[in-house]
Amino acid sequence: MCGIVGYIGVKSNPLEVVIEGLKQLEYRGYDSAGVAFIEDSKFRIYKEVGKISNLEAKVKNIDFSKVSNLAIGHTRWATHGGVTVPNAHPHISNSGEIILVHNGVIENYSVLKEMLVRKGYYFYSQTDTEVIVNLIEEHIKEDNTFEDAVILSVKELSGTFGLVISYLKEPDKLIAVRKGSPIVVGVGDNESIIASDINAIVKHTKNVIYLEDGEIAIVRKDDIKTKDFAGEDVKKDVFVVDWEIESLNKGNYPHYMLKEIFEQPVAIENCIRGRLLEDEGAVKLGGIAKLENYIHKIRKFVFIGCGTAYYAGMVGKYVMENIGGILTEVDYASEFRYRNPMVSPRDVVVAVSQSGETMDTLEALREAKRKGSITMGIVNVVGSTIAREAGMGIYIHAGPEIGVASTKAFTNMMVAIIMLSVFVGRRKRLGIFEGREIVSNLKKIPELVEYTLNTTNKITNDIAKEFYKSRNFLYLGRHYNYPIALEGALKLKEISYIHAEGYPAAEMKHGPIALIDENMPVVVIATKGSIYSKIISNIQEVKARGGKVISIVNEDDKEISKISDYVVTVPNTIEVLSPIINVIPLQLLAYHIATIKGLDVDKPRNLAKSVTVE
Repeated sequence: MCGIVGYIGVKSNPLEVVIEGLKQLEYRGYDSAGVAFIEDSKFRIYKEVGKISNLEAKVKNIDFSKVSNLAIGHTRWATHGGVTVPNAHPHISNSGEIILVHNGVIENYSVLKEMLVRKGYYFYSQTDTEVIVNLIEEHIKEDNTFEDAVILSVKELSGTFGLVISYLKEPDKLIAVRKGSPIVVGVGDNESIIASDINAIVKHTKNVIYLEDGEIAIVRKDDIKTKDFAGEDVKKDVFVVDWEIESLNKGNYPHYMLKEIFEQPVAIENCIRGRLLEDEGAVKLGGIAKLENYIHKIRKFVFIGCGTAYYAGMVGKYVMENIGGILTEVDYASEFRYRNPMVSPRDVVVAVSQSGETMDTLEALREAKRKGSITMGIVNVVGSTIAREAGMGIYIHAGPEIGVASTKAFTNMMVAIIMLSVFVGRRKRLGIFEGREIVSNLKKIPELVEYTLNTTNKITNDIAKEFYKSRNFLYLGRHYNYPIALEGALKLKEISYIHAEGYPAAEMKHGPIALIDENMPVVVIATKGSIYSKIISNIQEVKARGGKVISIVNEDDKEISKISDYVVTVPNTIEVLSPIINVIPLQLLAYHIATIKGLDVDKPRNLAKSVTVE
């Protein structure tokens, strides 16, 4: 969840590369930050609590004429120990000769710390990380090489960790380690960059090596060697990243989140490009071509994910059952892995994750593989761990998503899941005419999303001005749009810190209706569909108790507009595609409420973009 950047190369100011990279990763964790480099044959460390700008101000006057061509840096999202300068990374060994940064959690750190204290080591921080750096020092004292000391140390660690380590006596190299926490190495021109996310690398090189769990990289400016924890050499492939650096900038938008909301038409176009076979009423998904071999023996699909990805999976349950014709379940990845999930070799487990690195989802995927299930991924990041381990999958091609609250990745996840359902359905129960209807309407979705953005932005802003002081919201939806009610509530909670709950509209009278009064805004997703008349009844129940109703309706709606206090109109599409359209005004409403409250929507408190620890 934190950010790591390490640089070794020929640039005269390595710190500039590291701090620039940390800024690209600031969305991952930002309660403190630190950097380290070698100057006059000593490590220099600078740390600050708060945003990277605080750290940047502290180091801006350094004379780099005496600084080596190596630097490492870190942005922290606290796990062990409070938000203090001593707890910030990098951490240095007692001898002052070893320094490292760490993402993850060391579960046995207290046992190791006690052992090191008995050997005379002392500790400056409350972190688990400081144990690692002193453990490496202890093994070097035993006449091991730097590489061997690292290998011996990581074998003693329980938990998850991504590490970048520097040794003062070998200033021509950095060592990177991965076990459960992402590490990627950029291969540049006479320079190498190590990071926890490719966002920190793509400005300098698009050629990257992804470390797998249990691997170590010995990184020099012009050479990268990889080994496993047994010390055996490992051959690695170099991936080419297709992201442009311009896509990592906000452009003329005040926030990444708003930029990414408005990027959705292009993102969806990128997701469907070359995949829709309109005449055949089918889709072409090369990444899951081998699913064809299993199609007639599949018993069920299981979508697993966390947060927004879980809600995309919920949409998947409705879509796959209705047009795919196969029993479908959806499960929180964090719960799936800690019970005895009833999956078999006849079941397809689909891991949904924007980053492809979400720890709970990755471990749930591995549990499904242990049980022999067919597995696949729906991810955004090419070469990510889930993409590599799933066996097959669909890239959603949303481009980099920087805002912590997911927007364009969510809509593209739904688009990918709908295409997957058509792929399955055309081989099971979906006729060519039904397939053509879905595919032809899906082709129009980018245009409809753009229209929705342009017509609802001001309306949702005006509604936000009325309700930004509210302490609670209720979101209601039915059928395909029940998950969208949950997603709308999540967006509001994430970035505005207003309590919100999503419910199936019919369930309101089984409890939540007790909360409704004149102070309760109720957002109802009420576009036309198979149970439109039922939604009308649910709205009337809210109005009868004084609730303020904000309805998302189709432009030709005549009924619901009469009984709602506020109306946001969206264009018509077929019911199965309506969640893609209907989530747009909910994203904008949450955004506008948060900005009116003066909150930082891109970096909401206590949250990180990619959750790579348990």
